[in-house]
Amino acid sequence: MWRANCALCLRLLERGRIRAWVSCQPRFCSNDAPESSTPSPPKANTSLRTKTEKQKRRQQKQTLILVSFVCIYFADTSVPFPLSYSPEYVEASWYQWWEKEGFFTPEYHDRVPHAQNRTFTMCVPPPNVTGSLHLGHALTVAIEDAMVRWKRMQGYRVLWVPGCDHAGIATQSVVEKRLLRDQRRRRQDLSREEFLQEVWTWKSQKGDEIYQQLRRLGASLDWSRACFTMDQGFSEAVTEAFVRLCDSGLIYRSEALVNWSCALESAISDIEVDSQELSGRTMLSVPGYERKVEFGTMVTFAYPLEGQDGEVAVATTRPETMLGDVAIAVHPDDPRYQAVQGKHCRHPFGDRLIPIVTDTMVDMQLGTGAVKVTPAHDHVDFELSRRHSLPCLTVISGDGTMAPSCGQWLEGVKRFDAREKVLDALAEKKLLRNKKDHAMSLPKCSRSGDVIEPLLKKQWFLRCEDMASRAIQAVEDGQLEIIPPLHIKTWKKWLSNTSDWCISRQLWWGHRIPAYQVALPVLRCVEQQARERAAAQCGVDPASLTLTQDPDVLDTWFSSALFPFAMLGWPQKTPDLQQFYPTSVLETGSDILFFWVARMVMLGTELTGQLPFKQVLLHSLVRDRHGRKMSKSLGNVVDPLDVIAGASLEVGGVTCLTREGAVGTWANSHQDTLARGLCMLALVEGSEPLCRSESSPQQSLNLCSTIMNCARELHMAHHCAIPRPSLVLPPSRSMDRWVCSRLHSTVLQCERGFEARELSAVTAAIHSFWVHSLCDVYMECIKPLLTQQDGGVGPGEALAGDVPLALLAPFMPYLSEELWQRLHPLLTRGAGGGSSSLCLQPFPRSSDLEHWHSPEEESHFLLVQEVVRVARSLRAQLWAVCSPAQEQTLLHFLPAVHTLSRVSTLHIHCPQGGPGARPSAPPPEGCIVGTVDHSCQLHLNVQVMTVYWKRPEQGSNNTGGDMFSL
Repeated sequence: MWRANCALCLRLLERGRIRAWVSCQPRFCSNDAPESSTPSPPKANTSLRTKTEKQKRRQQKQTLILVSFVCIYFADTSVPFPLSYSPEYVEASWYQWWEKEGFFTPEYHDRVPHAQNRTFTMCVPPPNVTGSLHLGHALTVAIEDAMVRWKRMQGYRVLWVPGCDHAGIATQSVVEKRLLRDQRRRRQDLSREEFLQEVWTWKSQKGDEIYQQLRRLGASLDWSRACFTMDQGFSEAVTEAFVRLCDSGLIYRSEALVNWSCALESAISDIEVDSQELSGRTMLSVPGYERKVEFGTMVTFAYPLEGQDGEVAVATTRPETMLGDVAIAVHPDDPRYQAVQGKHCRHPFGDRLIPIVTDTMVDMQLGTGAVKVTPAHDHVDFELSRRHSLPCLTVISGDGTMAPSCGQWLEGVKRFDAREKVLDALAEKKLLRNKKDHAMSLPKCSRSGDVIEPLLKKQWFLRCEDMASRAIQAVEDGQLEIIPPLHIKTWKKWLSNTSDWCISRQLWWGHRIPAYQVALPVLRCVEQQARERAAAQCGVDPASLTLTQDPDVLDTWFSSALFPFAMLGWPQKTPDLQQFYPTSVLETGSDILFFWVARMVMLGTELTGQLPFKQVLLHSLVRDRHGRKMSKSLGNVVDPLDVIAGASLEVGGVTCLTREGAVGTWANSHQDTLARGLCMLALVEGSEPLCRSESSPQQSLNLCSTIMNCARELHMAHHCAIPRPSLVLPPSRSMDRWVCSRLHSTVLQCERGFEARELSAVTAAIHSFWVHSLCDVYMECIKPLLTQQDGGVGPGEALAGDVPLALLAPFMPYLSEELWQRLHPLLTRGAGGGSSSLCLQPFPRSSDLEHWHSPEEESHFLLVQEVVRVARSLRAQLWAVCSPAQEQTLLHFLPAVHTLSRVSTLHIHCPQGGPGARPSAPPPEGCIVGTVDHSCQLHLNVQVMTVYWKRPEQGSNNTGGDMFSL
């Protein structure tokens, strides 16, 4: 079609003149590639070849053809069909052509004949720039691509924006490790500007790896609008958002406890904290320690009462923090401590008294019933200290060493080394009471593996209460739809109890907080306005002020929360923002419902006055065999490109597992089969599970082969014209009416499934039609008629049209495009043509095919299928003993019964008689009986079966035969 030299290459290959260009780069080749000088082998005697040799030769020939095709930029559909379905061949070149022609851009919408004045907008949840996509990303892409292609075929103006997140902590960690490995330098050995230059250098070297993976997955994204969260335009949007929120009083700076990673020396978000459950004493590796550290033990030690005999024993899993204790808390109703309430204890390692306070939050059954209060290193204690106006004493520094307030004997000692020193000192003072195993949950940094240390730090916070209330109200009012609805209750519960969001991080890579400090009273604003605002507020000359920008950066989730509108040019009123915002659907996994989705809703509503999207679609997660999420830290990440290339998920002990437990074999899936297999697994959380065979891409591969064979049969028939879907089929063609009615029913199922976002139901309906209706039944029935060329419309031509392939296009775009382009000359012969790609053809509508709907034909044909099933088990001269109504159905579909069941003669006998019943002889005695249902049976006359029995003649190589009847 596009490259004439491709057909020449194929012909030369068939003649054995040249070898395939095996040394060329994939997908591309030179037009002047030299022919091989290697002479072709002499032609062997075909009659002497074994079956295995023939098969091997066919495979070698097919491989040569495939290799040559992979080197071609555009596919050539003028050459014959491949011998069998090959993903490498089908998926070699179509995506480059789609992208080059601009089919994925909304601007192409104006050239589509069936275009509607409606828009559909989505964005890819931006993956981190640091790594590669895994199967979880592939699942998201498969679902979104199917929805986008469906809407594009419906005539919508579609915009699907790709993006990539700068991933502050992850990227900085990767570059720091690279510096240490390659240059033996730490981040602190460089200036901030030098380190950022190293990060940008790494980013330029890494290039567009994520984007190339998305292309390989077949995602029909508009690459001209690709958005990186550190781009200049996006950074301006982040700055504008910070300024607006700060001016409105929603952003403030305060001292509070944060999740601190001593290895990163930064606060981290809740989503970056993993909890490791310990059942008792456990030795774990901790970054920065040569030996493993002990966790999972409870230590009890005593505080002596001041001014009287006695003591109060407290239990803790973190004895090193006791140097920061400022009080002891007991329950007011605990009878053990009634006499000491309001008293004081003396700290054993400092000349200070700590009060005994009462609080109902104390669990009397835990430990000794008395708890040490360390506000600077425990979230619960911090809240308790506020209620009782207790001071906060920090004893652990940001680098994980003990602070100077601990005294010289511990200053600068690593926190877990200090733990042992504290226990030894308590034992020496005879205050250590016991130590025992204790089940606990250990918080760890998902990025570094370090144990989280709650630290009291001055941070930037965003007030969320009012924004969260509006997010809840949007769902209750129906303005925002969450699918499936089971997440609504969790949505309300989480947002009702949300706290202020710590948005600052102690990193160098990321959006630096646009706040400045002046020598006079502190003022926070953007750089362009800082000097003017400070001068106006303080009444001084702007030139006399010295500004110092805040060294922290914003949480990555803060910038990601702006993605739906910042990607469209906000805060500028760009044409894209006015046309495509708010977006239509946000599709993602339920694991980031609150950390990303809720924050997009809150900030989108606050900054733009509109919800960022109208619908949230949450899919089930892809997990390993142990039920864990895909995570680099767990080592269970599977690259979908490896799966496409043929890697097995068993490598590394990983198996694809959905929440419902459906397991599939994913080796050698390739894009079309992987996408369909993932969409089969795209179960809305709470749905019924699919069986593992339905969700296996191996079945998708078999489906592709079946579809290819079906298309080849229709293509080889080369009839003169293909009717369009508006054709009213003649009533005499019972099989055509049945299969077209089945097609109408399938289109209706697809429409309902897409509208309900149940893609698994759509793929199941398409699979059922292609395999069980079209290929297994209809094609088998019309095969004897496909070679007839009477100059008119032949059997099966209606099924060679757009409708079946158009249904397939959103899920298997490569195969459907390949077959549609091959059948396109038949479709447009004598017609007005149309769009040059199937991805822009109209998606079938059940309303346009209503005249094909024949529920009676479908209902009656169920009997035929059962008769065929039983007949195939007998396959000889048969008698069908049935009711009068069943007799009429069998007569109606008699040619199909003969063809499908491969029965030479079928006698129909109706013992009940009745109006319209034909007289016929009953089956003879001694027949084998097969039961169809309670009123229909098939009788096989075994006496007329002719069997040939061959035997070798004595003393001769010739064979003779005996014929006899049973």
